[in-house]
Amino acid sequence: MTQAPTQIFDRETLAARRARHRPEALFLHQLARDEAEDRLSLVNRTFTAPAVVCPFPAVWEGVLPGVKLVPDDELLALAPGAHDVVIHAMGLHWANDPVGQLIQCRRALREDGLLLVLTLGGQTLHQLRAAMAEAEAAVLGGLSPRVAPMGEIRDLGGLLQRAGFALPVADVVPLTAEYRDLTHLIHDLRAMGETNAMAQRLKRPVPRSLFQLADHIYRTHFATAEGRLPATFELVCLTGWTPSDTQQKPLRPGSAKMRLADALKVPEGKLDP
Repeated sequence: MTQAPTQIFDRETLAARRARHRPEALFLHQLARDEAEDRLSLVNRTFTAPAVVCPFPAVWEGVLPGVKLVPDDELLALAPGAHDVVIHAMGLHWANDPVGQLIQCRRALREDGLLLVLTLGGQTLHQLRAAMAEAEAAVLGGLSPRVAPMGEIRDLGGLLQRAGFALPVADVVPLTAEYRDLTHLIHDLRAMGETNAMAQRLKRPVPRSLFQLADHIYRTHFATAEGRLPATFELVCLTGWTPSDTQQKPLRPGSAKMRLADALKVPEGKLDP
């Protein structure tokens, strides 16, 4: 029997918080769309059966002709082998089973189909995470999950290989937004639908002093010269292809027909022991 994935996130709470989003606050999702369009424009191929997995379909309408928009549910509404490109947009960092999400995308892709993932990476909101942890330790005497854990780029790239994708590539687009104070930042996260939806989050009210201290800590350690609070958002972009016999393959070790030194026309020496 297959063991169910650990429920890190409360998906019902996440859905409720996303439902209260404000469209004008979705700047991260618009950035993700811009990145997707730029990257697809560099691929020498015309995609005829695209799909986008996303929480806010209005952002992705018309990104490609004939695009199918599906929600980032635990079970994706994608038919096997139906698509030549799938974009998984801004939802993987909320997935209880991220590898399962990628495997579902692979099954939905045709041979030599492209997967493009845009998700938030490990440095996202690191300032907020540090300030809240220090404040909670001081006020409550312990820590509770407040900022969702997000994968580092190396780990996220490894997920593509685990899901069976070929030619995996991972890179980062960093972004820093600035806020008047901690309240301003939290209101913006709420408007994005990105506030705490972790299953083990603290569900009882906390004293206002917790957030006052967190604001002070945030300001002390991270404030700009103008007194603004910077918030890092790390957009990780992953690309992978479903395996195909037509794709380039790496050469077998020892199969080179020319030494590197000869190709570079330089003398070959021995390394010092």
